[in-house]
Amino acid sequence: MGTAATPGPYMTNIKPCISSSRKIVVSTMVNIIAQHKEASWSGLASASHISSRQPFLHRITSKPVKFEKFVTRAMSEQSDNKPLSGLPIDLRGKRAFIAGVADDNGYGWAIAKSLAAAGAEILVGTWVPALNIFESSLRRGKFDESRILPDGSLMEITKVYPMDAVYDSPEDVPVDVETNKRYAGSSNWTVQELVECVKKDFGSIDILVHSLANGPEVSKPLLETSRNGYLAALSASSYSYISLLKHFLPIMNPGGASISLTYIASERIIPGYGGGMSSAKAALESDTRVLAFEAGRKHKVRVNTISAGPLRSRAAKAIGFIDMMIDYSLANAPLKKELSAEEVGNAAAFLASPLSSAITGAVVYVDNGLNAMGVGVDSPIFENLDIPKDN
Repeated sequence: MGTAATPGPYMTNIKPCISSSRKIVVSTMVNIIAQHKEASWSGLASASHISSRQPFLHRITSKPVKFEKFVTRAMSEQSDNKPLSGLPIDLRGKRAFIAGVADDNGYGWAIAKSLAAAGAEILVGTWVPALNIFESSLRRGKFDESRILPDGSLMEITKVYPMDAVYDSPEDVPVDVETNKRYAGSSNWTVQELVECVKKDFGSIDILVHSLANGPEVSKPLLETSRNGYLAALSASSYSYISLLKHFLPIMNPGGASISLTYIASERIIPGYGGGMSSAKAALESDTRVLAFEAGRKHKVRVNTISAGPLRSRAAKAIGFIDMMIDYSLANAPLKKELSAEEVGNAAAFLASPLSSAITGAVVYVDNGLNAMGVGVDSPIFENLDIPKDN
């Protein structure tokens, strides 16, 4: 979802459908940053595609490793002519559209980065009011460190599209939104127009990622949530996925994959996560199963959702208690470590790849195992039990 910007030196060679679309050109990056990131981003391909620097057996039999960050090795374009070993995630020749990227610290960005590391071409959709800031940050190099891939190159975003997935077509846009100054100068941002533009510019896609949610009354308990607030949460957080998939399916190649993001509040009580957002996530998971059947039978496209653990993203901070949720997860999850956005990105890359060709209609938990817990082991009730506290 985003706003239009004037064409400039960053414009892609492809004739754009709208003036805001531009190619974020890969600039040269100092090796110092690349080396700094290598350790934490050493990978993304599959657990079996271990770095060749150390033999696999040596890696698993050497000194005990602390649970901090799990990352798998991915390939990017520099390895195009090299033979592949193990079971790498290879998305070369695939095109992905990630809906809901507005900065470099959320799950949408991490998924885009992981897909790019595996070789996919990246298109993103940014909320209209956030587009100018997002594109400006990309042009000015503010995200360059975050764009570094495992081989040291920068993730390239081929095109950025303005988008507001709450509206299916121009006829659905109310006058107050159409005339709102935050949407001024922008066009072709409803779901229908967006897909028409992608089709005109690229013809088809292989991967669709839904990484957006909004609940205007998220801080209100359910009993205090208005009808409009509740329906707005469902519209922006669940139906937007149905609409995007419905419109994109005709231009998705057979064998493609679609992924959304959900949260454990869909099936467990998370006080403070209100305004109908828990209901919206439950609807999203139910829709995933139905859409998996319909999209699979009609278009041979797989549909899955990732139930991600808490992350200190800009969007999550708006809820107000994200730090508490992260602390709770650290204290109670089977894997006692903070979840990274890259881990969710890596899971998405796997689900988008041929390695998961028989997986569809699934809720995949990427939360350090917190979903499996029935009680909080940090409760004083369990203080006399011999529960391991550290790894």
